[in-house]
Amino acid sequence: MNDQKPTFKEAMEATMIWCKSWENDEISDEVISDRIGELIKTVEGARGFFVVSLSIDCPLMDRFPDALIFQLRSSGDIIVDLTVKNLAMSSAMVVTHHENNDSQEIQSERIKIRCIELLKLLDSTQVKKRLDVLLEATKGNGTDLKFINKWGYNDKQINAISESIYEVAT
Repeated sequence: MNDQKPTFKEAMEATMIWCKSWENDEISDEVISDRIGELIKTVEGARGFFVVSLSIDCPLMDRFPDALIFQLRSSGDIIVDLTVKNLAMSSAMVVTHHENNDSQEIQSERIKIRCIELLKLLDSTQVKKRLDVLLEATKGNGTDLKFINKWGYNDKQINAISESIYEVAT
């Protein structure tokens, strides 16, 4: 990825390859972390990384190697913002999948838990500030109201989002 800005698709493909290599002990925590660090310098790269790493079976986002946490923390607002949005979307989808008796509920629940655990490891000041904005939107106010309205979340989904926000603090 050196000095190139990866597309969303390229970031997804790279993340898939790196996660498999890491899981097979073909690359170290430090190597995958350095590669991810390059990838997440852009929003598209970070989005592609999260789409794959939060949803696949690779345990990278369950173990959170120290070197990876360092890279994620170093990226600051991009990572905090995307993790908070992924928390909101997965929390809402857990409700939808549950109501529809859809087996995808398990995957959405896993993404939600991974987001909660990651947010606990990121800069607490940045995380609190960003979660406060989302929490305000669940009450019908603020800048994230546009995000909530864009996806057309219902009251049950909004309640699930706010419950997940509070889970980060525990």
